[in-house]
Amino acid sequence: MFPPIGNNTSSTTTSYKVVLPFYIYAALMFLSATTFLVLKTNDITKHYFQPYTLAITHMMALGWGTMIILGASHQLVPVLIEGRLFSNGLAYASFVLAATGIPMLIYGFFSFDMGWPAQCGGELIITAIICFLMNIGISIIKSKTESVHAIFVFTASVWLLLTALIGLLLIYNFQYHFLPDDSIEYLPLHAHLGVAGWFLLLIIGVGSRLIPMFLISKYSNVSILWWIYSLINAGLITFIIIFLNNLRRQFFSIPILLITTGVLLFACYCYRGYKERIRKKVDEQMKMSLLAVIMMILPIIFLVFIILLLLITSSENINLIIAYGFVIFFGWITAIILGMTFKTLPFIIWNKVYHHLAGKHKTPNPKDLFSAGVFKWMSLSFIAGFALFVCAVLLKIPFILKPAVFLLLITAFLYNWNVLKLLLHKPVLL
Repeated sequence: MFPPIGNNTSSTTTSYKVVLPFYIYAALMFLSATTFLVLKTNDITKHYFQPYTLAITHMMALGWGTMIILGASHQLVPVLIEGRLFSNGLAYASFVLAATGIPMLIYGFFSFDMGWPAQCGGELIITAIICFLMNIGISIIKSKTESVHAIFVFTASVWLLLTALIGLLLIYNFQYHFLPDDSIEYLPLHAHLGVAGWFLLLIIGVGSRLIPMFLISKYSNVSILWWIYSLINAGLITFIIIFLNNLRRQFFSIPILLITTGVLLFACYCYRGYKERIRKKVDEQMKMSLLAVIMMILPIIFLVFIILLLLITSSENINLIIAYGFVIFFGWITAIILGMTFKTLPFIIWNKVYHHLAGKHKTPNPKDLFSAGVFKWMSLSFIAGFALFVCAVLLKIPFILKPAVFLLLITAFLYNWNVLKLLLHKPVLL
């Protein structure tokens, strides 16, 4: 997914054969999730704990976000540590296991049957995560280069494993009831470890390297990154302690404050990178990526309002909770993927197609391998669909929901169209 960074990239860049299957799978899963969003619009806005909402949420979290990150990390981590990926075999195994397990788990949610398909799917996904974690961990250990960005990736992967293990326990608890409470009572723990521990930590770790690089900025501040790392992990550990000890809701302000501080520091980090950029013109892909950084604060705002309402009324605001989940998976996570895909995947395809011609013939630039016009329309449909959906849910305006989800379906279609254009690119000599 990522272009070469630094020296001796031929020995550190992972083969496109390892990365591309994850990307293809993720693109198709994004299209599938938005299709089901169109078909089940009325159902998913009734409650966050019902079959279709759970299924679509996991399609976005696992099939879309996680799969694309797993593939990207196989390419990025060796470059960050200036070493080789430990095992292509483990990389392929993580893809096959996750690609098989995710549909089984989603089927279990759609049918609301937590029997063997969901259980087996969850176990396959956990095995895939273990393969990935081993691969990344051993690669880092064998390297002589220290990288805070690689530590972010590895730590986020540990949180992902913990999130998946809790999820599997909740699936088994539906059938065997061995936990003290019903599975729904543990959903906040499962969800927030995944969102803050896996997605937030990893996106910050990767984004803090890629955003300055693509802005052509020399800005870097490792000490700030370590502060961000410490704040987010401290917030997660504090959250677990408060949750498991069933402390009063007021105490949740502590992890929220810690994680919010980390997010704001990251936003400042990106702003400094933006201000110190060498190339003043910012392309559309980076604008989308920077928008994703701004959107990171939205889930925190929603979460604060959710907790405040619980403290005041002691009852859940279902619409607010649904909007909260939506801004995470269809908001900032999707925005960063939409932007970074077309800053990075073109380099992978260019290396695949033109590497042997480098220096011998004049070749197209990586940015010319996909359609800038299609990207622009994709961005517009995404922003419009996202904003309309959130407004429709919060303001309870049902007739806006269908246009909103159709715009998101168009976004997924245009994303797949451009990815396919990249994948099918043939050599063109200028």
